[in-house]
Amino acid sequence: VQLQASGGGLVEPGGSLRLSCATSGFTFRRYTMAWFRQAPGKEREFVAAHKWNSNDIYYADSVKGRFTISRDNAKNTVYLQMNDLKPEDTAVYYCAADNRIISSSIPYDYNYDYWGQGTQVTVSS
Repeated sequence: VQLQASGGGLVEPGGSLRLSCATSGFTFRRYTMAWFRQAPGKEREFVAAHKWNSNDIYYADSVKGRFTISRDNAKNTVYLQMNDLKPEDTAVYYCAADNRIISSSIPYDYNYDYWGQGTQVTVSS
């Protein structure tokens, strides 16, 4: 199983980035895919998720209206489009996958079986 996150970088406030998470080794279309992030000195927090069996999408309140999660089952890849970035969005962003998660458990990182290595996003002028 591999999850390879990419697309991070340095961007000015108000800018945009698109993260990608390319996966292999599991049946991607049957997995809920999520993004989490961890800022220095803070715990890892939920950002967004796309549930495979209902197509329901979930966002943390802090990113709602600015970030968009999407997936391409043909490419086994999940994306996170991030617009209007703020300095408080600075963090390492991780993608995660699970195929048994229920809706109430989606924001909790300990429920996910598979994790990518993370990609750094820095928002600064």
